[in-house]
Amino acid sequence: MARPGVRETRDHLRQGRSTVTDHVGSVLEDIGKRDGELGAYVSVAGDEAMRAAAAADARIRALGPAAWRDRPLLGVTVSVKDLVQTADLPTLRGSLLPNRRARADAPAVARLRGAGAIVVGKTATSEYGWSASTVSRVSPPTRNPWAADRTAGGSSGGAAAAVAAGLCDAAIGTDGAGSIRIPAAFCGVVGLKPSFGRVPYVPACADRLAHLGPLARTVADAAEVAAVLAGPDPGDPDSRPPAAAYREPRGLRIGWLEFPGITEEVRAVTAAVRPLLADQGHAVLELDLPFADPYPALLDVVAAAEAAGTDPADEELADPGRAELVRYGRTVSGAAVLRAEEVRMALRVTLAELMGSVDLLAMATVPIEPFGVHAVAPPGYEELRWLAWSPATYPFNLTGQPALSLPVGRTAAGLPVGLQLVGPVGADELVLAAAAAIEAALPGGAR
Repeated sequence: MARPGVRETRDHLRQGRSTVTDHVGSVLEDIGKRDGELGAYVSVAGDEAMRAAAAADARIRALGPAAWRDRPLLGVTVSVKDLVQTADLPTLRGSLLPNRRARADAPAVARLRGAGAIVVGKTATSEYGWSASTVSRVSPPTRNPWAADRTAGGSSGGAAAAVAAGLCDAAIGTDGAGSIRIPAAFCGVVGLKPSFGRVPYVPACADRLAHLGPLARTVADAAEVAAVLAGPDPGDPDSRPPAAAYREPRGLRIGWLEFPGITEEVRAVTAAVRPLLADQGHAVLELDLPFADPYPALLDVVAAAEAAGTDPADEELADPGRAELVRYGRTVSGAAVLRAEEVRMALRVTLAELMGSVDLLAMATVPIEPFGVHAVAPPGYEELRWLAWSPATYPFNLTGQPALSLPVGRTAAGLPVGLQLVGPVGADELVLAAAAAIEAALPGGAR
């Protein structure tokens, strides 16, 4: 877990302390040695990655430091979640079902490659990203790098585990109800769900819940990758340029929320951050939850979308839990979907009003420690309540707000705990800057 991240890797390459070929070869060697137990990757770009590394070295020899002028991620290794299309590696989408999408780089992957990053592999996900675990029928479950008997979370569990274990410098994942932030919290890395539309999601999802964003070991690394990913693409009609406004993270009003189900250990670890916020000049305001749990609305929207995209003949090959979700989705009427959309609109209004009185919201990302590695959800949350245990993540998919999970400490069992920061739509830079300031103030052992 000691491999350097994005900035340190770039510094090493600039100073000639390593070549890109050596760096990429080392990462691939570590994946080969260590991932058999971890299960973070479903495919590895061996020869393709080494060819890209050789081309990067040739560019550096020819241009020197100028090689990074328009390629800020030159030589940096990244992994790509198996829901995101790539030209050189198969995209299984965590499923035995055939993927009939064109084998081409999604815009986010093309932007990473254009910035000089080298894709080293595809990381594991649950089927179509349906669950907040990384259990599927195409590969073994992804294990938590801190405890092999626990889940890495999901559905970007492979991405979070790969970053935490040092099997890539950074990763990209997707987040439709917490799928970047949950595994980031469980694995002790930074995970950013950008504002909806900030990063193009192609093919676009009809439920308009999915975000694509980075996972990295530091906030600065996540910010660098996020900047490369951002910007509109014609394949995603919701994508748009990043907001231009920026505010320094000083003297902020931070609304502190506590969601149901939080354990005493998680509460204690996250509460220890509050004095740091006060020391930085922020006003921490303890708030009552301003909205009812929108899980029933989320369930109807997600289930209807899954049912619309799944033929009954495909159920035999589908994950049993997702097949159950699909069957429920076929019972959801158009009127029920519209009622769910009314809940979404009301939640957006409520949160927009709340963000008029505070600058950021803070809370535990998830209320519990990682559960068992083979489980889809914690005990008591089986069947259609499989996501209800993480009530602090999915509301902000319904609203489209930027949300980041920052590792802030560990439980007595040594398992990571994440603090979630949420900002107004478009205020991604404020969220990142505030997270970076907290990260810098944390005691050395908290990371």
